[in-house]
Order: sequence, then C-alpha cells, then structure tokens
Amino acid sequence: MRYAEITGWGKCVPPSVLSNTDLEELTDTTDEWITTRTGIKERRIANVNVSDMAVVASRHALAAAGLEATDIDLIVLATCTADVVIPSAASLVQAKLGATNAAVFDLNAACSGWIYALNVGTQMVRGGGHKKVLVIGAEKLSHLLDFTDRGTAVLFGDGAGAVVLEATDEPVGVQSVEIGTDGSVAGILCVPGVGTAGNRYQGDPSEYAIHMDGPEVFRRAVTAMGEASSRVVEQAGLSVEDVDLLIPHQANIRIIDATARKLKLAPEKVFVNIASYGNTSAATIPIALTEAIDEGKVTPGANLVFAAFGAGLTWAAAVVRWGARVKPLGLSDAHLPSVEKTAMELLESNVAFYGDGRRSE
Repeated sequence: MRYAEITGWGKCVPPSVLSNTDLEELTDTTDEWITTRTGIKERRIANVNVSDMAVVASRHALAAAGLEATDIDLIVLATCTADVVIPSAASLVQAKLGATNAAVFDLNAACSGWIYALNVGTQMVRGGGHKKVLVIGAEKLSHLLDFTDRGTAVLFGDGAGAVVLEATDEPVGVQSVEIGTDGSVAGILCVPGVGTAGNRYQGDPSEYAIHMDGPEVFRRAVTAMGEASSRVVEQAGLSVEDVDLLIPHQANIRIIDATARKLKLAPEKVFVNIASYGNTSAATIPIALTEAIDEGKVTPGANLVFAAFGAGLTWAAAVVRWGARVKPLGLSDAHLPSVEKTAMELLESNVAFYGDGRRSE
C-alpha cells in the first residue's frame, strides 16, 4: 500500500511584532483582557504578500526534506488571503520557488484549510498521481482586520508553514482524517464585502473586514474540534493513551484546553504557541508542527493529532503517524526582507481607513 510521509517542514513568521500593549492604543482593550480570554500576548504583522511568506516556509521545508523545488510535482496552498483573486497564490509560489514541474492550486477552508490540504495532498500521493507534494498554509489576516474592533483585532496574525509529503511503502503519514462543514451558519464568521457578492461601489469600510459572532464561533469550535478529534483517534484504531501529541489550531487557549479535555490529554501532550503568534488561520498548525519538531516534542513513530475549526463553518481533524526522521536533512537561509517599520507603523493606513469612530464599547 502507498502512503504519504511528511519528510520536510518549515515556517515563516514576519519580524514585526504587534503586542497587546500596542493594541491598547488602537481599540478599547487591555493586555489583561486579551491574555485571560485568548491566551495571546502578541502577533506578527507582514510587510509582504502571502506568496512571499509561503515561499520562505517552503524553502525551509524543502531543505529539511533534502529536495530541490524542481522535485515537487504538486503544490497545495491553503489560504483565505491570497495575494490577488486571479491568479492563485499557489501559482505565484511556484514561480518564485522555481517549482517548474508542479501543478498548483489554492484551497480555501479558512482555519481548517491546512488539514484539508494535507488530506488532499495525501490522497494525491496515495492515488499514484504524485510523488512529492508541497502542502502550505499561509495567511495575511492583518489585511482583513479593522484594528479598532476589539472583537477581531486582538485575535489574528500573519505567517506561513509548510510540509513536504513523499510517497513511501511505510505505514506512516495520515492514518485517519475527518473534514466537514456547516454552511448554514457561514455568516457568523465572514468578510462580506470582498468577492462578487459584495458591492465594491458602496465604500463602507466595515464590509471589508472580518465579521465574527465570537460566542457562537467559540461554542461551535469547542464541540466540533473535540468531537472530530475523538473520532479520528478511534478511526485510526488508537486509544487516548496512544496519542503522543495534540497540535491544535491556535485560535483561543480556551478552545485548545477544551479539546485537550475531550481527549483526556495531559498538558504536556498538547502543543501551544498561541501566545507568540495569535490565530494565523491555515498557517497555525504547520507553524506549530515545525516548532514542536524543533523543540524535540515530535519523536520517531509518534502519533500526532491535528484539529482545527474555521469559517465556513469548517472543521477538520487527522491522526498522523510520524516517520523515523525528526532531524532536517538540510537547512535553508531563506528569510523575509528586512523591514524598518514597526507593526504599528505598518498599520497606519488601516487605522486611517477605519477611523477612530468604530471602537468597541
């Protein structure tokens, strides 16, 4: 039987840091309010496009796998913040990487997108059509935020993560997966003014930012992530005791804790980095996976559980059995260009666009 092993991994986080203290100057909030309700202390603000972050993460993943860009025959980019509507951000990544032998496409399942993409890439390898697949999650959510809106401004950040899948006969990689959607409640997390359904002549700034019913999203996320995680563990023929590490979508520390409780996992079996990056949507899990490997928390043969929930409303969970290698075969010096502006300076146009009149009460 043919399997798809994760053989390379990498991340890219922009250098400009937006702290909770910075946000106190933009909206009606405090560091204490943000920290206690979300677990977030800071997030990154990009001065480049999504494809640029994806390329840096991909170069690190390729180096870790010991591959060249021309070895890749498929690129699946999970994002809801592509550089432009046409063409796909994946096509821009292909050109910048020099991955001339790869077919490419974007996949939009919001925060669940990377697990969706991992599933797609795995199936492509198992089906025999592809041998080496680059699976990326990359987002520039700062572009879709009203930083005077406390309900959303405190939650999101920018970044990218990537993995390489390679065909193997060893029974590793995705062991079980579940993806799902409830489109009947899609309106509780959306950007209403971007796309053909929006009125581009209206000029209402609020229509071009993320709208979110926070309590309802929270309630559904806790249920969906916990239940989906339990099901994929069972489908993989495992018990809770067999799970070595849960790497959940980094949206809110309370959601992460609730998912861990559902699986009855001890804190040391849950990887959390939300304090440093906030919610980077499709990028959170591959960024967290890369850091977990770097910190020695992923061991050869480990059973990993990924779980996510996002706009759509989508959810996804997967059990992945790690292969024998946890050390990169090579390293890359790829990095984003230096930026002289602080995160606050990068957001000056955003704040001017939305103005001070829409601060949350």
